[in-house]
Amino acid sequence: MYRFLLTPRWLSGTALAVAAVAVCVWLGSWQLGRFEDRVSSHQEISRAAADAGAPRPLDDLLAADRPQVTTDTVGRAVTVTGTFEQEHQLLVPNRVVDGKQGYYVLTPLRTADGRTAAVVRGWAAGAPPAGATGIAAAPTGEVTVTGRLQAGENSGSGGAVAGGLPDGQLGTINRAALVNKLALDGWYDGWVSADSAADGLTPVPTVQPQGGDGLSLRAFQNLGYTLEWFVFGGFVVFMWFRLLRREAEAEQDRALGLDPVLD
Repeated sequence: MYRFLLTPRWLSGTALAVAAVAVCVWLGSWQLGRFEDRVSSHQEISRAAADAGAPRPLDDLLAADRPQVTTDTVGRAVTVTGTFEQEHQLLVPNRVVDGKQGYYVLTPLRTADGRTAAVVRGWAAGAPPAGATGIAAAPTGEVTVTGRLQAGENSGSGGAVAGGLPDGQLGTINRAALVNKLALDGWYDGWVSADSAADGLTPVPTVQPQGGDGLSLRAFQNLGYTLEWFVFGGFVVFMWFRLLRREAEAEQDRALGLDPVLD
């Protein structure tokens, strides 16, 4: 009854179906791998945010051989020693803490070796005041700041904007934006949110880097694509078996001298 499977038409059709299923399985597995990578990234970032560890000098985490903030270092407790550049202080609007809209107070900290760390001394609710009036001044003289290392922002994420802000405000906290805004050298990658905030300010919790903590909409899109490709592969198998059954029934009817009845 199934000798028709050896005909050229069915051999080529079966080969095509097998190839289609293989492609669907491969693409589904690839999308699943992307989803698992994002889940793994989420777990790493969550562990880093939950367990900052003992404070370490900023130079230890952002050394010459690894100068950028990564998922392994974001949220880590750091210390950095230097002098605040009060005259270069910037306000960063459109930042949300505890569900409330407000702004960061960012003051550059110059270290003894001439490098500059972007230190967010805290967050305040509301719109940034003109001329930064009413904001507690940064401490004078050499200080040691303890805080958490944060990843640099990208435009369009977490309230960040590319430009169009008044003087004294910064739309995006990253090294390139700071270099363009302030005439200071040797910026560290990322920024530091101080654990202790001045009067009227609230310490900024660890902020997830651009793209979220891994479990973003893109991650669930990967999972959706995984299911779609597996469904496509299952549909190919279903259609092949259905055609096989119809052909077998037709062969049986012909063997009995009956014309095959088409559905």
